[in-house]
Amino acid sequence: MHTIESAQSTNGTIRVHRPEDGADLTAFRLLRRSRREKLREDLTREHTAHRYFPVLSVLAPVMTQAEGEITYPGDPMCLYTALSVAVHRAVDDAGPLEKATHYNDFAPQWTRFPSKEYRLAAGADGYRPYGDDPNTDQTVFDPRVWDDAAKERWVRLVREVRPRAVLISAVSPAHRYALEIASLVKAEAPDTFVILGGRHADETITCTPDGQALILKPSSPLSVIREGKAPRVIDAVVTGEAHHAVDLLMRAVALAIDLDRHRVNREHVLGHLQALLAEEGPGPGQALAVLVSDDGFDAVPLRGRTLDLAELPSPYEAFAIRSHFPIFTAPTTGRVLRTAHFMVSNACPYRCNFCSESVQVAGVLKRFKRDPISTAAERVCEYVHYGAESLFFDDSVFWSGRYRDIAEFCDLLAELRTTDGARIAPRFGARPADPDDLDRLRRLQWGAQLTVDTLVALHTSEQSAEILRKMKAAGCTYVYMGIESMSTQVMDNIHKNLRRDETRPWKAKVREAARLVKEQGLELGTSVLFGLDGETRESIDETIHEVGRLVDDGLIDLASPNILTYHPATPVTVKHGMQDRLDYHSPLIDNRKPYIYFEEAFPGVVSVLLSEDDIWHIHNETRVHWGTVRNDTSPTQAIS
Repeated sequence: MHTIESAQSTNGTIRVHRPEDGADLTAFRLLRRSRREKLREDLTREHTAHRYFPVLSVLAPVMTQAEGEITYPGDPMCLYTALSVAVHRAVDDAGPLEKATHYNDFAPQWTRFPSKEYRLAAGADGYRPYGDDPNTDQTVFDPRVWDDAAKERWVRLVREVRPRAVLISAVSPAHRYALEIASLVKAEAPDTFVILGGRHADETITCTPDGQALILKPSSPLSVIREGKAPRVIDAVVTGEAHHAVDLLMRAVALAIDLDRHRVNREHVLGHLQALLAEEGPGPGQALAVLVSDDGFDAVPLRGRTLDLAELPSPYEAFAIRSHFPIFTAPTTGRVLRTAHFMVSNACPYRCNFCSESVQVAGVLKRFKRDPISTAAERVCEYVHYGAESLFFDDSVFWSGRYRDIAEFCDLLAELRTTDGARIAPRFGARPADPDDLDRLRRLQWGAQLTVDTLVALHTSEQSAEILRKMKAAGCTYVYMGIESMSTQVMDNIHKNLRRDETRPWKAKVREAARLVKEQGLELGTSVLFGLDGETRESIDETIHEVGRLVDDGLIDLASPNILTYHPATPVTVKHGMQDRLDYHSPLIDNRKPYIYFEEAFPGVVSVLLSEDDIWHIHNETRVHWGTVRNDTSPTQAIS
């Protein structure tokens, strides 16, 4: 059962406010004027060294041990994207107080972007020193694994920096570690204002269409705090299209910092947020900010115009590219290339019942709207300038599967890669002006995700072959697609295998799609998901055998076995009766083998259709039948 609380709730635990409620703009403007004057005096008399307060941003990891990790260490794009507007505006506003317009007085220590030299020297490690004068990349803590060493490094960093604000992003499997990260902050620096966001919050905290009530799922951070299952170690939660909401909330936090003690007065944040909203409006997008206090929660819906993803600052503007995807290597040396992540949409247009990236979970499919093709190509040039040697398009389906957009984008990118630098149009040439940038652009490798249905059900083989040729001509070397299962009894239960034909079973479509990709000389990576409806030991073995045949026939270069994990907002979670049983908050869980061999798999949140013996069987049999093609970096060991 979902908890629905309205502004008229009799217990007073949850209060839902309209943005303009209680906003006395005259008093608010007088307050800002007096604060600015006092800070100016303090700076002049050197009572205060500068107007910036330290801030840290964290991506909570999903792993507790490196052994068995099967994913490559990608950059924390959900965090970078959520921060993009706030950091961009803070850097643009940095400088002398008399010239500041976005922040009235105190401002977060986002004052300068990384230099090109810094970007090119950045390694793959998620740790980075904060220092006395950090660039924006140095304000991020990105542990890839949450173990004792990571905890010690985090505590040392908090002690060193003494942040006034900490922003944490977490998916569902990382939520318990996000709460622990926040707990460590509160233990070391109790006055720090902690903001939580990310996909877990998005999926578990929403607002009713009229904006008058909250809908809290049982596994939401607010629910578990309210019920005493988790400590109250967060001060605010931001959900939805939070780009502009984070910026507004950080400005409200800045205004709530005591000018003498330099500590956040939490009780003032809500009023400042409402005053800023009354004065300026919410900005584009649909978001929700919830303030957490001793006597409950104060929620403020932020409902602006439709968000155009092309209007947002680049996620890498403020952060260095540190990801290295082993599928992209230098032809002569085999060196793994620096890989930037790229997205032109926010969700998958399909409605698979197990997927948290589907449009039915994300709400509305958002894409680049303003001049999408040229904007995307311009961003490619920007990333190359930042040092990208390869790109991976994280969109669930490349350009939402629209072949016209794919063709136009690939034609433009192919043209840019072969055009003399002096003749590249100004909007693109402003980035790859350096000879090294041009060389990286010409050598750029990239990959993208497509679906079996896109390749062989929604288009003819000829159309798909032509689009794959265009992709290769533009530098694509790798395609990734979800197989999910090779069993008909499983595929009949999910929203895949579109335009079904009894004479053309799913496994035949998979083979046809793989053949199309390989015939164009592209590498193919695949994802297989065990534990969907209809799964039995027989269907498991059928899938392992059929994928093994594709491997033996040279049609697959990488195969990733996965276990169905329940996410709070997916239909399969409700169908399997797990919506009230998900535990993503308990600090101590037995995260043991064989679960650690699969991404995001923990006891208690994986498919109820699989026993632990089934999971061992999947792990062992895929290692035997898929061999080195299986995406698994766990050490060789005796099969249990």
